[in-house]
Amino acid sequence: MQRLIFAIAALTLALTASSVARADFAIVRFPDGYCQIWWDSAANPWGAGWSKIAMGLPDSEVAHAVLGNAIAQNVCR
Repeated sequence: MQRLIFAIAALTLALTASSVARADFAIVRFPDGYCQIWWDSAANPWGAGWSKIAMGLPDSEVAHAVLGNAIAQNVCR
């Protein structure tokens, strides 16, 4: 019985360790024109007047590139 419990625990640990971590970034624009990289596109900032200009970005490098592009096009400050 102990072998079965150990095997189940080892399998559970292996499956947990092998799962892929998924980051989901967004670019949020606030009423004053300032934009920020948001670490979770499902989460929303407090307050009113903000809008998400990009969602579902796969990693922070892509999010920084999109933010830089938005600043270059005068969408963000």
